[in-house]
Amino acid sequence: MAPQQIWTRDIPFIAPVAAALRLRRLPGLAFLDSAMRHDTLGRVSILGADPFARFRVRDGAATLDGRPMEGGPIAALRACLAPYRLPDGAAFPGGAIGYLAYDLGRSLERVAAPARRAGLTDDAAFNLYDTVLVVDHAAGTCRLAATGFPESDPGRREARARERLSRFADLLGAAEADPAPPARAETLVWRSNFTRAAYEAAVEAVRDYIRAGDIYQANIAQRFTAALPQGFDPFALYRRLRETNPATFGAFLAFEALSVASSSPERFLRLDGRRVETRPIKGTVARAADAAEDAARAAALVADPKERAENTMIVDLLRNDLSRVCAAGSVRVPMLCGLESYAGIHHLVSVVTGTLRDGLDALDLIENTFPGGSITGAPKLRAMDIITEIEGDARELYCGAIGRIGFDGSLDTSIAIRTVFMDEARAVLQAGGGVTLLSDPAAEYEETLTKAARVFQAFGA
Repeated sequence: MAPQQIWTRDIPFIAPVAAALRLRRLPGLAFLDSAMRHDTLGRVSILGADPFARFRVRDGAATLDGRPMEGGPIAALRACLAPYRLPDGAAFPGGAIGYLAYDLGRSLERVAAPARRAGLTDDAAFNLYDTVLVVDHAAGTCRLAATGFPESDPGRREARARERLSRFADLLGAAEADPAPPARAETLVWRSNFTRAAYEAAVEAVRDYIRAGDIYQANIAQRFTAALPQGFDPFALYRRLRETNPATFGAFLAFEALSVASSSPERFLRLDGRRVETRPIKGTVARAADAAEDAARAAALVADPKERAENTMIVDLLRNDLSRVCAAGSVRVPMLCGLESYAGIHHLVSVVTGTLRDGLDALDLIENTFPGGSITGAPKLRAMDIITEIEGDARELYCGAIGRIGFDGSLDTSIAIRTVFMDEARAVLQAGGGVTLLSDPAAEYEETLTKAARVFQAFGA
């Protein structure tokens, strides 16, 4: 009989925030949170803690538990995961959870280096989790899954898996009240690397590049930073963020010296079996309190020629990116410029799908498409150089990707927007938008504030 691949235990339903609060007693909490319910995009939340290995990339060099690894970042991550391959399964069995920073793009493509880098994030950071909790919101179920990794001997694997299931079940079943989140965060002073006038000038500079024929579109962002008071609780901030701006791709990640709180609405890449999906967002308008005005704004967004052109350009870019790794003729656009609505914003969203070619895996998919075209521009590489020139500061995690790579070869990642990353001393939030020839500089500046508003609200600003 073949050795068992994964051990599971069903436990009584526990709300994902309550589960996160209890698992937070262990190191390395990872919480992929469907805070905004959706039949498919927001059906499942995944939690992990106490990882058995830590993979990092900085300045192009990869390490595993602090030990240098050979090869480039993608090859090193593949080597890190290789000993733990499992057959395809219906649910996430455990794997690598973490992020790819936007700056990883310099290790994958020949693009310019930024003038300044704060150094808060690695180029990539993934923890490997052998035990995870999968919360199915639609079914109202909670299931623990354990692989017994990093043990390779069948007997020791099974013993470890069963011990881990018991330990996690005991933690999650603790009969105690979970604390309520603070009503508001401490008052912070946020500073941007752009004034309004400087940002509007940056938009005009992009339009000049478009007129000159360099690009069709580029995404330009401003970077907000704030000093954090002593004892600031990043997870309490995330709890407020998921209330002020619930999103299908919410996330909280705890690393040694860095915490990440994200309320992203945008899927970057999903690989399920051989099926690939990406869901680029381009086109944004603030929601209105009045229902009739809100509906009118949504209808105007769907009909706006500038916003539709911006979205369609990125769809073409992503079709090209997916064609590098997908079977010939398999790339499709089942939805173009559809409307999705969130707490404070309406978005135009498209869906691009394809079938991954035989012999390729999730890491080939990442290597050929990262960073996402919706947050660079078109053509991608020239747009990235222009972004670096105009923004000046390294984006670090912003506009990278957050998510999971399963031991079964699956992949699901979001674009790191509406995302705060913070160490003990400071927090960083960035917000931007796509600039085309039809862009109005003042309106583009206001759009960045609209996108950041709900995150600022979670901080009490």
